[in-house]
Amino acid sequence: MSDDYRETGLTFPPGFVIGSATASYQIEGAHDEDGRGPSIWDTFSRTPGKVWNGDTGDVADDHYHRWEADLDLMQQLGLESYRFSIAWPRIQPTGRGPALAEGIAFYSRLVDGLLARGITPIATLYHWDLPQALEDEGGWTVRSTALAFADYARIMGEALGDRIAVWTTLNEPWCSAYLGYGSGAHAPGRTTALGALQAVHHLNLAHGLAIEALREVVTNDPQYSITLNLHVLRAEAGSGESGADALRQIDALANRAFTGPLLHGAYPVDLLADTAGITDWSFVLDGDLERIRQPLDVLGVNYYATTLVRRWDGSSPRLMADGHKDMGGSPWPGADDVEFLPQEGPYTAMGWNIDPSGLYELLLALRDEFPEQPLMITENGAAFDDVVTTDADGTPRVHDPLRVDYLQRHFTAAHRAREAGVDLRGYQVWSLLDNFEWGYGYSKRFGIVRVDYDTQERTPKDSALWLKRLIETRAIPAPDDLAG
Repeated sequence: MSDDYRETGLTFPPGFVIGSATASYQIEGAHDEDGRGPSIWDTFSRTPGKVWNGDTGDVADDHYHRWEADLDLMQQLGLESYRFSIAWPRIQPTGRGPALAEGIAFYSRLVDGLLARGITPIATLYHWDLPQALEDEGGWTVRSTALAFADYARIMGEALGDRIAVWTTLNEPWCSAYLGYGSGAHAPGRTTALGALQAVHHLNLAHGLAIEALREVVTNDPQYSITLNLHVLRAEAGSGESGADALRQIDALANRAFTGPLLHGAYPVDLLADTAGITDWSFVLDGDLERIRQPLDVLGVNYYATTLVRRWDGSSPRLMADGHKDMGGSPWPGADDVEFLPQEGPYTAMGWNIDPSGLYELLLALRDEFPEQPLMITENGAAFDDVVTTDADGTPRVHDPLRVDYLQRHFTAAHRAREAGVDLRGYQVWSLLDNFEWGYGYSKRFGIVRVDYDTQERTPKDSALWLKRLIETRAIPAPDDLAG
C-alpha cells in the first residue's frame, strides 16, 4: 500500500457507477431564453465587485444549445452516469405557479438523450440558482421558500419521475446557507448570522418536503438523496482541549447542523447552545424534524480539501484561511473565536490543500456513524492552471498531469474506503466542463474537458482520457495510461 495514495490497478466492481457532474447556472447560459426568470446568481454576478472580472453565467458553456453534442462527448468518454442540476427559474420564473413547457421540454430531452446513450441520469433539484422573486420575499431565511421548493419538486417529479435514477434534493446546503446568507461570498450576498441559521433550517426542511412530494408522484423506483460538503476537520497539533473544542464547534456548524436533523432527527444540543446568543431556533416548528428525517437511499458526499482549526486567543490578528472569499461577513455564526489555519501543500489553483487521506477519513467516519447508510461521491476534482498545446496536425491538447494525479490519489482513497467496509456506490468527478466558478468567474478551471469560452470548442484533457480508461478497465490506470 502506497502512503501517498498513488496506487494503480485497484479495481472497482461493475455496479460502482463512475461519471461526472455539472450545475445548471455554471454551464447552461441562455439566461433569458424561453421564459427563464432571473436567479439570485444572475443578480449577484451583475453586482459590481461580487464576481471576478464582472463575469456572469449569461452564456457560460452554452450547454442549453449544445446539450446534444455534450451528451455525445459524455458517451465518447464512456461515462456511466451524469449528475446535472435543474434550473428552478427555467421551470418557474418566479419560483411559483405553473411550469414553463419549454423548461420541462429541455430537461426531458436531456434525460432522454442520456438514456439513449446508456448514461444514468442523476438529477439535482437545487444547485444554488434560487429564483430572484423568492429571494425578494426573504429567500431561504423564510419558511415559504421551503414550501415553494416542495411544489417545484412535485412538478419535476411529475415531468421526469418515470426516468430519473437518482433524485438529489439539494447540493451543499452549507454553501447556500453560510456563504449565501452569512459571509456574503455567494448569492444572494447577505451577511447576517441569524439569516444563515434560518437558512440552514429552511434548506433542511425543503429537502424533507421535496422528498415527500417526489414520492407522491414518481412512477419508477428511484433513489432519493441529498449532497453535503461535509468538512474534514483537524485541530492544530498541540492545541489541546481548546483546539478540540474549536473543532467540535465547527463540526456542529459545518456537518452536524445537517446530518443531525437529516439522519438523526434532531439538531445537535451543542449547536443550539453555541448559537443561543444569535437565535432561540424558534423557527423550527413542531413536526419539522420528522419531515426532515426522510430515509435516504444514498447520501451524496462532496470532498475537496481539509480544514485546520484552533481557538483564537485574540493576541494577534485572527486567521481565516478557510478557503472562501472574504466578502465582509462570516460563514461561521457564533464562532468568532475560532481560527482557520493555513495548511501544508500542495495546493490546487483554488488554494485548497490536496489531501486524499481526508476523503478516506471522511468516508470511514460516515461508515462508523451511519453504518447502514449507502454513500456516493457526488463531487471531487480540482482546478489547475491548464495549458493548451497543439499537435503537429493542429489538434489542441491539454496535458493536465496535476489533475490526473489528483484523481488517481482520490480514487485510491475511495477504493481503500470500500475495502474498509464503506458502502460506497459511485464517484462523480467534478467537473465535466470548465465553467463559471461562482465568485471566481471563469478564472478557475475544474473541467476534465476544456472549454474555449470564445469559440465554445470542447477539448478533452488528459484527465478525461484517464477517466475513460478507468471506466473501460474498471481499474485505476497509471498516469500515462490514457485512452486513445
